[in-house]
Amino acid sequence: MRLVELDTLRNAIVGLPGSSGLSTEQRKRLTIAVELVANPSIIFMDEPTSGLDARAAAIVMRTVRNTVDTGRTVVCTIHQPSIDIFEAFDELLLLKRGGRVIYGGKLGVRSQILIDYFQRIDGIPSIPDGYNPATWMLEITNPVAEQRIGRDFADIYTNSAEYREVEGSITRLSVPPPGSQPLKFPSVYSQDQLSQFLICLKKQNLVYWRSPRYNLVRLVFTTVCALLLGSVYWDVGNKRQVMDTTKGLFMVMGALYSACLFLGINNASSVQPIVSIERTVFYREKAAGLYAPTSYAAAQGLVELPYIVAQTILFGVITYFMINFERTASKFFLYLVIMFLTFTYFTFYGLMAVGLTPSQHMAAVVSSAFYSFWNLLSGFLIPKPRIPGWWIWFYYICPVAWTLKGIISSQLGDVETMIVEPTFKGTVKEYVSTVFGIDPDVTGPAVAVLIGFCILFFGVFAFSVKFLNFQKR
Repeated sequence: MRLVELDTLRNAIVGLPGSSGLSTEQRKRLTIAVELVANPSIIFMDEPTSGLDARAAAIVMRTVRNTVDTGRTVVCTIHQPSIDIFEAFDELLLLKRGGRVIYGGKLGVRSQILIDYFQRIDGIPSIPDGYNPATWMLEITNPVAEQRIGRDFADIYTNSAEYREVEGSITRLSVPPPGSQPLKFPSVYSQDQLSQFLICLKKQNLVYWRSPRYNLVRLVFTTVCALLLGSVYWDVGNKRQVMDTTKGLFMVMGALYSACLFLGINNASSVQPIVSIERTVFYREKAAGLYAPTSYAAAQGLVELPYIVAQTILFGVITYFMINFERTASKFFLYLVIMFLTFTYFTFYGLMAVGLTPSQHMAAVVSSAFYSFWNLLSGFLIPKPRIPGWWIWFYYICPVAWTLKGIISSQLGDVETMIVEPTFKGTVKEYVSTVFGIDPDVTGPAVAVLIGFCILFFGVFAFSVKFLNFQKR
């Protein structure tokens, strides 16, 4: 932070380019600082001053100079440098079209070594007083100048003393000193997997804490939705004791179905922009070798859990008591567990959709298609016995179907209230089993399957982070 002169911005939020946070020049210095964390011996920079005004470019180049003064080598491309920026460098590599070298060597004080080299060539005019050496150098070495003097600058350099000096240095330095050993490191990363994970988790926690637009709004939205759902299905659960018609049963099942689906889709959709932005940062830090993809993926998944727990408690408590389901500890606990697993696999599904697609917009389109299928073939709109045989396979791999199985069997699987109608005569649990194909004792398997879906979606996300790269460059 001190090296790149960012001490005064130590606690600032980076923000998004062009809308909030650090300026372009400050972001460039921050990028240099991030690379310096790995303590590299050589740093490559591609036009670090592009898009900056003169003052900002001077600040960035002062940072580059500070970096060089610590003993590191900086290889940098510069577009139209000013005199001060050009003379901040020690050596120059000038190439012509085709990649042939026109000049390679030291610049000297006020670029005097470079100027002397070109002025020794017959037909090259002297540099005017106060003229930018970089501009002069480009003007006298263009193809028109070559035609005027009738010589190739690349051939002139190949026959020069500067070329022989550089080649001699390459030959000398390419031979290791006697008794030296090749560099060996015990691992690719400087920290073990656990340390990487803990550091990434700390960083992600800070990012989420500083993202009230996502997390605070999510919790407020959860509370509002819970109150809305509770008011729509007010005291419907109390009808379980007098549920002698299928109409009353459908009201309770509709409340359960809405409760499990309402917020899940919102979780999957709202997490995608956040993960998409974080993935862009991850690409840069992965390329720098800061940490392993698995450590990042684990931290990204785990940081969501506390907020999902808060969501579950808010939504579960409000809806359970407003809808007035049976007030037993076991049923309330199962209700919260299934809600938590549902919100979790929806969130991890949002992570997975971003991980498998090149952009947030494509992830939203792809995931929306699956929401429709999950809603249609979950066993509520079309009960399981009525699903066509060629689609029944999708019912068994539909996570919403297992949520519905778990929540309905846990709340209604033991209800012995009789239903007497022309189309059906029997208990509530028999009706649920016969009409919807949900067994009373399927709660345990449903919870296990929901845990499996959470692991599956998160595993695919971790796989995509490790093996897929959608960068344009």
